[in-house]
Amino acid sequence: MKGFAVFFLLLALGSTAFAANNSTQLQKATNVLNEIMGTPDKGIPSDLLEKAVCVGIVPSELKFALAVGGSYGRGVLVCRKGGNGSWGAPSMFTLGGGSFGPQIGGEATDVVFIVMNPEGARKLVQDSVKLGGEASVAAGPVGRSAEGATDAQLHAEILSYSRSRGLFAGVSLAGAVMKQDHDANQRLYGRKLSAKEILIDGTVSRPELGRELDSALTKYAPKGGQSFSRV
Repeated sequence: MKGFAVFFLLLALGSTAFAANNSTQLQKATNVLNEIMGTPDKGIPSDLLEKAVCVGIVPSELKFALAVGGSYGRGVLVCRKGGNGSWGAPSMFTLGGGSFGPQIGGEATDVVFIVMNPEGARKLVQDSVKLGGEASVAAGPVGRSAEGATDAQLHAEILSYSRSRGLFAGVSLAGAVMKQDHDANQRLYGRKLSAKEILIDGTVSRPELGRELDSALTKYAPKGGQSFSRV
């Protein structure tokens, strides 16, 4: 019975999430990034953001917990052109996961993750990928620099964070499943495109709706990354 309850709750949350249009989602993602990076001592270390090839943002990921916990959210992923150029076109995705334990209540949480190398980026453009399994993920360090980062953090393909009730901290997304939102991408670009075409191949022009998010990313990390040709 618990499994059926989780299934129907996820469907309800998913329907609500999909109702949000791409313009609203991209604006929310921009706001989340600006707010987090507006407090450097409590944000993503600038040296890590400069090294990142992609940045993913899930504004207000919906969470619930009724004995069995779970989460569902819609997000946007942006990569540097060629892995080390200027920030490119956005691709939409969904992020879902589950947790188990005596949890009661729910909260809305912003989720941010940075992809640290081309290998990680190529894994994330699959139709579906399990974080922590197919792609290594670790809770990211917080602050002006990554001097205190652990060995696990420095070698992870993805570093992840969450913000809830004003608190921003590294959090592991291990077990969460990321899926490409093909319908949202078709609405955004007016035609069917794969995440690989948008993020890796570099053949898709950035839509006007993605301009503000690209400008924010350029403000905080204008240069960096690694060439996708490595993979």
